[in-house]
Amino acid sequence: MHYRGLLYRAHNPVWYCTSLSGEGAARFGGRFNRIGRPALYTSLAPETALREANQVGTLQPITLVAYQADIGPLLDGRDAAALQPFNLTPINLADPAWRDSMLSGKPAPTQQLAEAAIAQGYAGIIVPSYARGAPAEALNLVLWNWDGRITLVDDDDRLGLRKS
Repeated sequence: MHYRGLLYRAHNPVWYCTSLSGEGAARFGGRFNRIGRPALYTSLAPETALREANQVGTLQPITLVAYQADIGPLLDGRDAAALQPFNLTPINLADPAWRDSMLSGKPAPTQQLAEAAIAQGYAGIIVPSYARGAPAEALNLVLWNWDGRITLVDDDDRLGLRKS
């Protein structure tokens, strides 16, 4: 699978200048990346990105950005047949216990899936949003290898990141 189009990300404003680094995910780990593995968690709609960034408590300040993407190959985490070689199902991907596994020092099955998919050359995985209250059609694209295949949309340099 290949994705071409806009992706969205809502993140802590403190990290706006490193919005393409994946270092926050590497530092803390995530459902689809072990600690130490950079990942870029993006959404296919701005509303989904906002929901993903504010899963706990009330709305906190965020910076919403868009990326133009042309990236693949991607693993389709919605497709049971695509997940079968990894011995997982779409239901396994939604399991909220991934964090408990990671915090106990064991890799979560979804993190093991990510490592196996990376080893097979996948740039990322497309999955439903697991954020509370997300509609069934809300999708995320988690990227493990995006270098040069996505670019920040900031035509007016509102983030002030252009080098003069």
